[in-house]
Amino acid sequence: MPWTFLSNHAHVLICLAQEPTLRIQDLADRVGITYRAVQRILDELEAEGYLRRSRRPDDARSNEYWVNLDLPLRHPIEQHQRVSALLDLGRMQ
Repeated sequence: MPWTFLSNHAHVLICLAQEPTLRIQDLADRVGITYRAVQRILDELEAEGYLRRSRRPDDARSNEYWVNLDLPLRHPIEQHQRVSALLDLGRMQ
């Protein structure tokens, strides 16, 4: 795969902001990484407060995700920007 400008963490956040009930396997396929890599990224994003997940009331086997729009981006160059600015980029299609 050729290099990209955004990390897999950013791709996962963008996908979940656009489709909060996306299954892990579908998320992995969309981002182009393994199921296990998505699980690790979800765990890391949740541990740092960038997303929250819970079981869907209508389907106990599925999750629903909420992205925290107010947290800053993590890299020192971008930390003056919020997650919402990243997601605005994802909406530019």
